[in-house]
Amino acid sequence: MDYGLYRYDEPYARPVRRRINYFAWTVAILLLTGFAFAAWLGSFYIFSQPERPDSYRILQKLHKIEPPKRFELTAAPPGEFLSAKQLYDRYNAMGSAEFAKTNAELARNYIRNFQQVRGLIQYVVGRYVIEEARDLSSSDIFTSGMVALTDSVENPELLMEHVYPAEPPAVPMIRQTLTTGLELKMDRAHDLSAVIHVERFNDGRVMVTAVPLLYGTYTVMRGTGTFSLEPPLSLNLEAGWPLFKEQSRLRAEMHFTQFKQSHGQPQAPSQVAIPGFAPSGSPPPAENQLIRVEAAKPVETPPVVQVGKKGKPGAKPTPTPKGKLAKGKPTPKASASASPVTVAENVPYSPPPTSSMPVTQASPATQKLAAGKNAATSAPAPAQSAPEAAMAQAVPTPGRAQPVAPDMGTLASTTGGGTWKTFPAGRMPLGRLIGTSDLKEIANQGTGGERIYLKGQFVVNFSDANRAVLRPRGNLTDSVLHFGSAPTRIIVEFPAGYTPPSQGSTVNRDEARPLEITQVQKQEDGQLNVFAREIMQ
Repeated sequence: MDYGLYRYDEPYARPVRRRINYFAWTVAILLLTGFAFAAWLGSFYIFSQPERPDSYRILQKLHKIEPPKRFELTAAPPGEFLSAKQLYDRYNAMGSAEFAKTNAELARNYIRNFQQVRGLIQYVVGRYVIEEARDLSSSDIFTSGMVALTDSVENPELLMEHVYPAEPPAVPMIRQTLTTGLELKMDRAHDLSAVIHVERFNDGRVMVTAVPLLYGTYTVMRGTGTFSLEPPLSLNLEAGWPLFKEQSRLRAEMHFTQFKQSHGQPQAPSQVAIPGFAPSGSPPPAENQLIRVEAAKPVETPPVVQVGKKGKPGAKPTPTPKGKLAKGKPTPKASASASPVTVAENVPYSPPPTSSMPVTQASPATQKLAAGKNAATSAPAPAQSAPEAAMAQAVPTPGRAQPVAPDMGTLASTTGGGTWKTFPAGRMPLGRLIGTSDLKEIANQGTGGERIYLKGQFVVNFSDANRAVLRPRGNLTDSVLHFGSAPTRIIVEFPAGYTPPSQGSTVNRDEARPLEITQVQKQEDGQLNVFAREIMQ
């Protein structure tokens, strides 16, 4: 028997050892390592760069990305408000590599709903005029709504395409509203239009793409009808930036040039003709503007706890402390209100018969005396008499006007004219309270993105249907020789239904009933032009 042929059939046969192919295992391990490394790099590439069309498509299929969301005015991402000149200076000075990196970061922040943002968001402020508006389609990045190509009023070197995402039923109203020549006013206190893309042309001009993060409701000052915006459900990044391509942009600029030639420079008949008012270098206000509106919310009065008397139903007995340490201590009294009392709530206020408001609060005897004098005389006295001034009690003026319930973002209008929300005395939104001596600082440094309120005593120099021109009241020497602060002119606009104070009367405003400052301009001769509006009921 051949034991070599059937060696495994014998119990004492020894099996032949097979050699391990280490080379094959090395190649397989290296391939698996490379695959894992490629998968890690691919995931990092996709998740870290969602602004790329292929990455955005994959993240959508994996449900790893959220659609753009609507922000509230009081919960928006932190940012900086840049004018047309500031935007132009910032992006025009960038190199090609830095420009491409900035564009990728701007789009990435918007796609991520401004999470994991490095630095501050750029918000657009200023005045812009619509050159042309067109509908958005499936071939655009935003697939529904409209986009308007605008030109800056302050700096013609900057263009802006403002996106209005909306549902298809709202597009006809938007098309009817966004007409050529309509002005857009971006205000830092009410509008949040974030820059999401920047283009730089060969002629040196810069165009930014901005989208309103509030997605609010808009209307025009001189017109009817409103339209509301909605965040887009998805983006078509394959369409590419910008929304106005080169050919459509050049065609829109040519049409806008013909429009200006046919209509000429628009005048501002709604502007008050002020005798002796030297026009400043800034363009006059537009005849019509696009404004954002919101439904006014009622101001809720904090509940007051009624404290009943002893023995009546509903009265809670005050617990008496026991023990040796409690002897000789007075019984604590119940609080009349559970809510904290703020500075604005401590200011007693009595509505006057006219639009003026006294700066000081008089005692009850003085108020009765003043009421008797008003009944005896037909015309109000321009100033308080000496006995009344002696009996008046000064009210401490806080550094800021603190409301009982801040109600930011509920203004009915975001620009002058029309109607906007008014507030009861002492219940306006939180803001900075200043006097006339601080206006020069505001003119040099700006408002800094906060509400500015003005207090003081003023004399009405001119009065119109819905506007009045005031000057700070001072002695005759200071008025003629301009001693102390710079000469100041305050142009106050009143909402519909309000009667401005008559010419020659005196207007007193304190921390309970201030004026809201919208803009402060300084002329070459030092004259301060303060634009304000009435926000008190």
